Amino acid sequence: KNERAMSGAMEQLSTGKRINSASDDAAGLAISSRMTAQINGLNQAVRNSNDAISLVQTADGALIEVTNMLQRMRTLAVQAASDTNTADDRTALNEEFTQLRTEINRVADNTQWNGENVLDQSFASGSGTYSFQVGANSDQTIDLTIGNYSTASSSQGTTAAVDTTTAASGPGATAAAQVSTLTIAGTPALGDIIAVTVGDASYVHEVVAGAAAVQTVTEIAAAISAGWTADGMSTATASASSGVLTFTAASTAYGSNSFEISGATSGLLGGLASSSITSASNSNSAIAALDTAISAVNTGRAEMGATINVLQYAGDNLSNVSLNATASRSRVEDTDYSSATTELARTQIIAQAA
Repeated sequence: KNERAMSGAMEQLSTGKRINSASDDAAGLAISSRMTAQINGLNQAVRNSNDAISLVQTADGALIEVTNMLQRMRTLAVQAASDTNTADDRTALNEEFTQLRTEINRVADNTQWNGENVLDQSFASGSGTYSFQVGANSDQTIDLTIGNYSTASSSQGTTAAVDTTTAASGPGATAAAQVSTLTIAGTPALGDIIAVTVGDASYVHEVVAGAAAVQTVTEIAAAISAGWTADGMSTATASASSGVLTFTAASTAYGSNSFEISGATSGLLGGLASSSITSASNSNSAIAALDTAISAVNTGRAEMGATINVLQYAGDNLSNVSLNATASRSRVEDTDYSSATTELARTQIIAQAA
């Protein structure tokens, strides 16, 4: 009996663990094992949160440059809107404008983290939704959706086709307002972007869940019409029926009874897809589209910044919980050196006496 006690004390002192086998403390072993699983999960979750911060910072850093390019494009559009510029001047300005738009698409298509594109919404089957595991247990996540920050997209199921049914009247003719339609078709998918530009107004709609899992073409058209009206777009009035949007010029008077219209499935910056600054009217339309694009980027960056802050707080909390859980486990399974040393001395004296 004394030999067993001395061997147990020696083992506790040599390993630093009070529980070295199930026979030492069956309940304590189960408790410490569960706590070890929790601590390991917490430590990994801290690393996950740091990786998530790195991913979001990569996306945000790329959007800083996208914002800079949008600001430069807007400056060019304001410059080209002035009639102090000749046609050749506007052509030269439009060349830089077009190159900047191409570069925005290149950034959206090529910004990666760990081999995955992060700015073209290709992640998670096109939803762009990331779930960052920041807990020791299942489904303890922080979610972030990063949109498609390009001006065009060929991978979306939704289509948008433009047609002019009534041309605007010219000078001396019977006053008539231009009427154009935008037909929504295809197979809509969550996250699809439809960008509509009418004259100097631009509106971008993202497909969300409707009455069913995904908005139908009818619901998409109705949503665009409602958004157009709510935003006070004065270039033309909009109405929707069975997936067809009808835009009617706000005036029948010559000079204000016509508009340029474009519509396409695209990224969040789709209002720029057909923009140019080769004329004063095109430049004014581009300014409106750029304001919408800058707003979309600002909204996305604000969400990313908030997520980075949340992830930092989550990581700090996980570190604190892990530290306290480790201390709790120590009280259960670690050797009490004063007690074990005393027990070893006692058993050695008995052995020597024997």
